[in-house]
Amino acid sequence: MSHAAWILLAAISSNGCGGAAAGGTAGRATAPAGHVADAATPAGHGAAPAGHRHGHRHAHGRPAEAPDDALRAVAAIHGGAGPWAVAGYRMGRYALAKLGLPEKSFDLEVVHHSPRNVQFSCIADGAAAATGASLGKLNLSLVEATEAGVETTYRRRSTGQIVTLRPSAAFRARFRDVPREGLAAAGEEVLSLPDAEVFEEVPPPPAGAPR
Repeated sequence: MSHAAWILLAAISSNGCGGAAAGGTAGRATAPAGHVADAATPAGHGAAPAGHRHGHRHAHGRPAEAPDDALRAVAAIHGGAGPWAVAGYRMGRYALAKLGLPEKSFDLEVVHHSPRNVQFSCIADGAAAATGASLGKLNLSLVEATEAGVETTYRRRSTGQIVTLRPSAAFRARFRDVPREGLAAAGEEVLSLPDAEVFEEVPPPPAGAPR
């Protein structure tokens, strides 16, 4: 092989490794867009967090997406991918699967209950990133609530089916008031946690009872 060919081969081999991922972690390999990493970790790459497999499928058979793609989606809407916005994203993806709706469906209505405090309100941006709902489309709205009443309701308009989700007690305790310099790492951590450690489903109220 000629000297020029060796140089070209070396350039191609090094491309795509060692770049900064969305969320600010440098040196971690980035999966190509649309690619879901296999459960087995390639030699030389960091091991997946304990109990997390990039090749798993989410609830109701929805294929898992590459973590970097999810973090980029949240950051595109929110300006960053901190833990509360990523939790909102996780909830939104779960709700879409349970309601049987695709992303950007106009059949979806999202109502987020939150105090006017950053971190609780960040969940709404995560929901928007996951579902495509937005204030401008009139299918995402905010309702002022207490901290104890933080929850997000996803409704399929055509059937009236609803899914209401709220941050779990474990999530609240673990990620409340994360310092600014720790937000990116915490967001990546939230992406790898089991659903139950991030959110829980709120039982529907009795028929006729006000929410």
